[in-house]
Amino acid sequence: MFTRRHFIKVTAATGAALSFNLVGNLDPLGAVSAAPRLSDPAAQPMFSTFAPNALDPTFVFRSPNNKYKIAMTQQVQMTGLVDAVGQPLSTTVWGYGRNGPGGTWPGRTFVAERDEPVEVMWQNKLPFGHLVPVDTSLHWAYSLPGYEHYSIPVDGPPVVTHLHGGHSRDIYDGNPEFFFSPGWEIRGPRWVEKKYFYDNDQPAGTLWYHDHALGITRLNVYAGLAGFYILRDEFDTGKPGNPLDLPAFPYELALAIQDRMFTETGALFYPAFPGDPFYDDFITGEGAILPPEIFPGGGPTALAEFFGDHMLVNGSIWPVTEVEPRNYRLRFLNGCDSRFIVAQFFEVPPGATDLTSATGPLPFTVVGSDQGLASSPTTVDTLLMETGSRYDVVFDFKSVDPGNRVIMKNIGGDEPFGGGIPGPQVFGQTDRIMAFDVNQPLDTAVLDPNPTGINFGPIIPVPTRLRKVALFEGTDEFGRLQPLLGTAEPATDFQGNPINWPATPPYTGAGLVGQMDGSIAWHSQTTENPALDSTEEWEIWNVTGDAHPVHLHLVNFEILGRQHIMWDSATNDQDRVLDPAGVTAPAPNGDGTYLVTQPVVQHNGLLGQGFRIQAPTYGAAIPAPGEYVENAPKDMVTALPDQITRIKATFDRPGRYVWHCHILSHEDHEMMRVLHVGPGA
Repeated sequence: MFTRRHFIKVTAATGAALSFNLVGNLDPLGAVSAAPRLSDPAAQPMFSTFAPNALDPTFVFRSPNNKYKIAMTQQVQMTGLVDAVGQPLSTTVWGYGRNGPGGTWPGRTFVAERDEPVEVMWQNKLPFGHLVPVDTSLHWAYSLPGYEHYSIPVDGPPVVTHLHGGHSRDIYDGNPEFFFSPGWEIRGPRWVEKKYFYDNDQPAGTLWYHDHALGITRLNVYAGLAGFYILRDEFDTGKPGNPLDLPAFPYELALAIQDRMFTETGALFYPAFPGDPFYDDFITGEGAILPPEIFPGGGPTALAEFFGDHMLVNGSIWPVTEVEPRNYRLRFLNGCDSRFIVAQFFEVPPGATDLTSATGPLPFTVVGSDQGLASSPTTVDTLLMETGSRYDVVFDFKSVDPGNRVIMKNIGGDEPFGGGIPGPQVFGQTDRIMAFDVNQPLDTAVLDPNPTGINFGPIIPVPTRLRKVALFEGTDEFGRLQPLLGTAEPATDFQGNPINWPATPPYTGAGLVGQMDGSIAWHSQTTENPALDSTEEWEIWNVTGDAHPVHLHLVNFEILGRQHIMWDSATNDQDRVLDPAGVTAPAPNGDGTYLVTQPVVQHNGLLGQGFRIQAPTYGAAIPAPGEYVENAPKDMVTALPDQITRIKATFDRPGRYVWHCHILSHEDHEMMRVLHVGPGA
């Protein structure tokens, strides 16, 4: 059983700076050589680059008829990085831009109105090759049957854009198998058409768009393919004098937080080879055996998580923004691969870059989250933001002495999140995200509104079905850690009929017969098959050692609560696996939940190892921690280890969607499953 992993091996190599001398292997896909030294985050300027506001009118896509042609392109961008003598360094990135050239990271912001459809033709104009190493051993776009002869160097990178949080029809949802290559020369097996239509038939909220291509989402987003999509309605108009007294531009900011590593020359760096950060943790340390004919020189290989040592906001390292002493609306997106952010705000003297003389944490008010405004405002001084989530807060800078600075701090730590706060910090600078300088004179001609009427929140009917799903950690065919989804009960379809394992040799040969249950890879038979227009309560059983940010496409949901998993007393914190016969492992005592091992059929027909939940037993209910604000329409939920997290949602559009962990490195390595609404799964 794979449980908690500690990100401590990397610390011995870091000290004040990460400067690994990396193995000189050349990525066979022609990406960056794995031999450069890394940028030292301690040598980079902090709070000297101004933070772009993704809601600045100059950064918003405009169209008189709501029709757009948006291209994915490669460009050079300044992030605030400097070299050893302080000269600015440029970084090659991928971005979204209007009609070809002019792409940016993040992509420019869409601002749409409720019930006014938007049409987008997403164009792949990326060069052949990739900016970072690609592991072609995974279940990815060009590993699908009939696509194996394609490659990124010869045929270009596959992409597909997902509007995260959008109530989209299935053919426009950005399904990972709807990918397409440059010029649409190669089209995924479920590709339909070039134009995507977004109905926008939902309340106002902070959505975002990002790449979702099968097996390389983490790499395409890391290269820069992400941006905001803000939806307005008659309440949240985005204009001064709006009915809810919410601050409006220039007092409304959209801020995407991401972490990265760079080489000392400014190039994006992504670990994938021996000697790279985290390789020992997830490959050598886990006992994985990588065949040299597939992994020459030990890579490139996917690693189970990624944590960068540079923090960026809207593509700028540790930026600063200047504010007036008034209320500001701050729309935060956690766009990191694996990093949970636990945000606090501290007041420091002018120009300070650390927290040695800080006052705080300061209070702020959460008014909304992923897909809309909350049932009521919540004032806190600490806020958990899981990867992929959005939080809408109002911060009153009148509470800060004029001229002082506010530093946004992260106490979430630099390793897989298990629920503990604060988390361990591995890197020296990732405890700070950005700063706000309260040095602008108050514009008395503009009212300083204080939000009222925030009484929206999730409105979900009473469920008619209970569904039990599960989060597992197993191993793939090479012994690498493989996070997996699955069921915590025998699977049934939308009519209640059993869903059986495929009667094909890879499954029958592995002993997987009868009704499906336990760990299941992405490509296997669909098990999450709600009836159209049904409301379901989902129990998410997390039997791993880490928290996972779970995302369902199509829907928004209400978080109902959490409770402990009661484990059989014959298990222990490090191993929950028992053998009912007591031959290969201890026998259960019969007083709680335990796991048994079972094979996992991989995309190539080989076998990994997973688990199945036995004797599921419920423990006590758990009150939500104070730093979790969950009273808004959510499409992300933090499922904590050893707990059952309960949500409910209405599935009101038919067709093929997905649900997955939003740790991008997890979803790319099989922690994603089809969610098919209605018949036809």
